[in-house]
Amino acid sequence: MSTTPKGIARAIIVLTTVTAAVMELIDTSIVNVALSEMSGSLGVNIEDISWVITSYAIANVIIIPLTGFLASYFGRKNYYIVSMIIFTVASYMCGQSTTLVELIGWRFIQGIGGGALLSTSQSILFDAFEPKDRPIAAGLFGMGIVLGPTLGPTLGGYIIDHSSWPLIFMINIPVGIAATLLTFYFVEKKPNEGKHKDKIKIDYTGILLLMAGIGCLQFVLERGQAEDWLNSEAIRICSVIAVLGLVGFIFYELSIPQPAVNIRLLGNRNLAFTTIFTFVAGFGLFTSVFIYPVLAQRVLGFTAYETGNSLLLPTMAAVILMPMIGKMMSKGVTPIPLIIIGYILFSVYAFMSASVSPDVGKSDFFWPLLVRAVGIAFCQLPLINQAVVGLEPKDYPTGISLNNMIRQLGGAFGIAVANNFVATRYAQHRSDLVSAMPAGSFQLNERVNAISQGIIAKTGDVAGATTKAYTTISYAVDKQAYYLSYLDSFRLIGIFFLIVLPMVAFLRVKKKTAAEAAVAMKAASESH
Repeated sequence: MSTTPKGIARAIIVLTTVTAAVMELIDTSIVNVALSEMSGSLGVNIEDISWVITSYAIANVIIIPLTGFLASYFGRKNYYIVSMIIFTVASYMCGQSTTLVELIGWRFIQGIGGGALLSTSQSILFDAFEPKDRPIAAGLFGMGIVLGPTLGPTLGGYIIDHSSWPLIFMINIPVGIAATLLTFYFVEKKPNEGKHKDKIKIDYTGILLLMAGIGCLQFVLERGQAEDWLNSEAIRICSVIAVLGLVGFIFYELSIPQPAVNIRLLGNRNLAFTTIFTFVAGFGLFTSVFIYPVLAQRVLGFTAYETGNSLLLPTMAAVILMPMIGKMMSKGVTPIPLIIIGYILFSVYAFMSASVSPDVGKSDFFWPLLVRAVGIAFCQLPLINQAVVGLEPKDYPTGISLNNMIRQLGGAFGIAVANNFVATRYAQHRSDLVSAMPAGSFQLNERVNAISQGIIAKTGDVAGATTKAYTTISYAVDKQAYYLSYLDSFRLIGIFFLIVLPMVAFLRVKKKTAAEAAVAMKAASESH
C-alpha cells in the first residue's frame, strides 16, 4: 500500500501536476491572441479560425465527464501518462498543420488529452497530501487554474510578436516530455489500480450520442450565420442530428444502469440550478477571453503581446484570492454569498468594458479586467462546492463532473454565440452608419474632399485620391461597426449574468463540516 510522499518526491509531484495543469489551461487561451495571424497564414476568416478554440472546448466537454471512468478502467497513472503523450504529440502536429481542417482535427485530439491532464493532475496532487493539508493543495492548484489562462494570452502575444504561431504549440513538447518522465518515475499507482476493468461496461452508445449531438450543435452555431441558417442543407442536416443526438443521449443515459454520464442526478434541484449558474459562468469566462483579444487587436490596434500583457497584472488578483477562498470553503463557509458577489462583479466588468471609448488606451482596461479577475475568484470554487450540496458523498464525483461538463459546454456555446452575435450586430451597425451619411450628402462629400487633399499632399496621386478616400472611409466605417458590435457582446454577457442571478433563491444552503468539505474537495480532484 502506497504512503503519502515526502520531501523531494512530493515537491516533484507538485511541480509536475501543477505544470501539466497550467500547460493544459494555457492552451485554452494561448491561441486567442494568435487568431488574426493564424487566419492570415491559413487563408481563412476570423470566424472560421475560431473553430480552433471551439474544437478544443468540445473535446474537453466530451472527455471531462469520462475521466473518472477512464481512470478506473485503465488505471489512473496509465491514463495520465497516455493522455500526456496524446497532448504532446497533438501539440506537435498542430504546429505542423498547413490547413484549417488539419489544425482543427489535431486541436480536437489535443483537447482529448488536455481534459484528462486537468482532471487527473488535481487528483494526483491531492493524494500527495494528508487530508488535513489538502487546503494547501487546493490553494496551489487554484493558483494554477487562474494562472494558466492568464499566462496564455501573454505568452501567446510574446510568441506572435517575436516568432510565428506554430511555436505556441511547439513549446508544449519539452514540458510534456519532462512531465511524462517525472510521472513515470515519481507518481505511484493506487492499490488495485486498473485491475477491475472486466467489471466495468463501456457506454459506447452514450459516448457516440454525446459526440454527435454536441459536435453538430457547435457546427450549427458556428456556421449558421455564414451559411444562411436553415437555407443551407448542411445546417438543416446538422440541426436534425444535434436534436436527435442530444435527446437520444438524455433518454439513453436515463435507461441504462451504468451510463457514461449519470444525468439522473440533475433531478436534484440544487444541482440542476447550480448547472445553470455554471453554464452562464462558462459562457462569460470563455466568451470574454475570446472577445477581448479580438477587440484589442482588430479594432484598438494592440499588438498580440500588448493584448496578453494587459490581462496578466489584473488577473494576478485572482491568483492571490483563489487559495484564500479555497481555504474558506474547506472550513465550511457557505458558497452562495460568494457566488452572488462573483456574478455581480462579472456583470459590472461586462458593462464597464461595454463603455470604453474608441480611443481607449492600453492601461484603461486594467480596472475592468481587475473586476473580472475578482469575480472569477468568487465564482469558481464556490460553484464546485455548491454542486454537491444535497448529494450523497458517493455522488460527489458525478455531480462535480456534470457541473464541469456544463461549464465547458457553456464556454463552447458562448464562443459560438459571440461569433454569430458580432456578425449580426456588425451588419446592423454598418448599415446604420452608412445610412447616416448617404451618398451625395454634404457631410460625405466634405469628408471625401478632406481625405483626398491629404492624400494628394502626401503622394501627389491626383487620379487615385478620390478612390483611396472612399476606401479609407469604408475601412473606418468597418472598424467602427466592429467596435460597436464587440461592445454589444460585452453587454450581452452582463445581461446573462444579471438574468440568472435571481435563481440563487432556488439554491440549497447547507453549511458543511470541515470533514464534509474535505470529502467534496477530494471528489472535485477526482472528477474535475
